Amino acid sequence: MPATSDLVLAAIGILATLAFAILLAPTFVWVRRRTAARSAQEQEAGTEGKLDPKAITNELAGRAVANTGDESNEPVIALGPAAADPALEDRIVRIVSWAFLMAVAVFAAASGLWNATLSGIVILIAVTGEALLILQDVLPRTPLRRARGPLQGGLAIAFAGALVALTGGFESPFTFIFPLIVGAGALLVAPRVALILATLATAAYLAAGMYVNSEPATGPLVQMAVNLTGLYLLAYVGASVGREQRRARDAAIRMSTVDALTGLYNRSFFFTALEREIARGDRSGRAFCLVMLDLDDLKSVNDRYGHVAGDQVLRNVADIVRGGVRKIDVAARYGGDEFVALLPETDPTGGWVLAEKIRLTVAEQGFAGAEPQPTVSVGVVSYPADGRSADALLVSADRAMYASKRGGKNRVARATAEPMVLPIESKAAERQRGADRAG
Repeated sequence: MPATSDLVLAAIGILATLAFAILLAPTFVWVRRRTAARSAQEQEAGTEGKLDPKAITNELAGRAVANTGDESNEPVIALGPAAADPALEDRIVRIVSWAFLMAVAVFAAASGLWNATLSGIVILIAVTGEALLILQDVLPRTPLRRARGPLQGGLAIAFAGALVALTGGFESPFTFIFPLIVGAGALLVAPRVALILATLATAAYLAAGMYVNSEPATGPLVQMAVNLTGLYLLAYVGASVGREQRRARDAAIRMSTVDALTGLYNRSFFFTALEREIARGDRSGRAFCLVMLDLDDLKSVNDRYGHVAGDQVLRNVADIVRGGVRKIDVAARYGGDEFVALLPETDPTGGWVLAEKIRLTVAEQGFAGAEPQPTVSVGVVSYPADGRSADALLVSADRAMYASKRGGKNRVARATAEPMVLPIESKAAERQRGADRAG
C-alpha cells in the first residue's frame, strides 16, 4: 500500500483543485447567464413551436402539489408525475450520502481497526464530501449538471472502492456498499444503465480487493462471490421494480392528461399548453391560432340512438381532428361535444384552412346509421389579435363558434365584435338584488 505521506500529498492536490473549482463556480454561472439568452432564442427557432407534453405534465403535477394545502413545504409523493419529482430524489440522495459519510468517519475513528490507514480514510471522506458539495449545490446549470446522476453514481463507486481498499480489501466490512449502490441506482435508471452500474461496481470491488491481496485465500473469495451474487440480484430486482414503476407512472400520466373517451388531451392539459404558448408568444412575438369546434345536433343522436352511438360519433370526430392537426399542435376535448386545437406558428389563414378541412371531412365522411348526419360549427381566433390572455382567447373562440351556429351551422367563422360577457350570479345574490329593487 502507498505511504501515508503520498496519500496526504495526493489529497492536498485534490482538495486544492476542488476548492479552486468552487471559487470559479460563480464565473461559470455568469458565463451561463450571458449565453442563456442566445441559446434560448436559438432553441425557440429550432423547435418550430413544438410543445413538450412532459414539461406540461410536470407543470400540472407541480400545481397539484401546490394546491394540496400542505404548509410544511415537504415534497408530496403521489401517483403520476409527482412520484418522480427530481427534488425529492435529490433530497434522498443528499441525506443518504452525507449520513453514510459521517457514519464511516465515526466507525473508522471509534473502532481503532484501521489506525494505519486512518488518515487516508479521513482524507477520502473529505474529498468525497467536497465533490458531493460541488455536484449537488455548486455545479452551474449546464449540460454537465444534467449528468449529475451518473456522476454521483461514479463518485459513489470510486469512494466505495477506495474505502474497501483502505479497510482490508475482500475482508472489509464495507463491501456491502457496492450492492447498496447498485440496488438503489437500479430503481432510478433504465435496465441497461443498471447493468453498466453493476459492471463498474464489480470492477471496483475486484480492483480494491486485489490491490490489498493479490492472492486471496478461499474464505475471502467465497465472501466476494456471495457479495457479487447479492449485487447482481439486487440490480435485477431494482431494475424490474423501477421499470414497473415507470410504466405505472406513464399510465397515470396518460390518465391525468388524456381524455378517456376520445384519446385527445383533456381540458387541464390544454389550458396549461395554452398558457405556455402565450408566454412563448410574449417572448418571441410569434402568433398562433386557436380553433374551437362544436358538434351540431349531437343531442338528437343521443335521444334517437342512445349515448353509445353518441360516444362513437365523438370518437370519430376526435379521430378526424387528430388526423388533421400537425405533430406540433395540441388537440383536446374541451367539453362534452366541444373540441379545441392549439396551432403554434400559424397565421389566421392557416388556422382557417385547417378548420375548413376538419369541417369538410366531418360533413363528407358521415356516420353510418345517424340521422341527421352530424356536422361541426367551427370558430377560429388568433393571438394576439383576438386576445392576449387565455380567457380572452377562449371567449373570442366561443364567440366565433356561436357565430357559425347562428349563421346556419356546418361552417367556419371568425370572432365577431359583439360582446359576450354574461354576468353569473348566485341565487343569494340574485335574491338580494331583487330585495334592493323592491326596497
